[in-house]
Amino acid sequence: MQSRIDEAIPWLEKSRSARPEDPSADWFLAAAYGLKGDEQLAHARLAEAIRVTASDKYSTIARIRANGELNTPALRDRFESVFLAGLRKAGLPEE
Repeated sequence: MQSRIDEAIPWLEKSRSARPEDPSADWFLAAAYGLKGDEQLAHARLAEAIRVTASDKYSTIARIRANGELNTPALRDRFESVFLAGLRKAGLPEE
């Protein structure tokens, strides 16, 4: 997703269609659409991700940092510069 957003989005949309009960694709789609600059789709996917997650575990950037499975030392730079940057642009609050 980092440098190939236009390629990642169709795959994430397929994943979302195949497993609509799993919010993972919605979270990544919110970030991807946010990075792409498509605010309307980014907000829609973020709202759906929050709704389907049914927990406040990922309700802010700070909570995602604390609870995110991808926030590991090996992935931290990309986690911050791609995933969290996209979620910020999608409208997810810091705190």
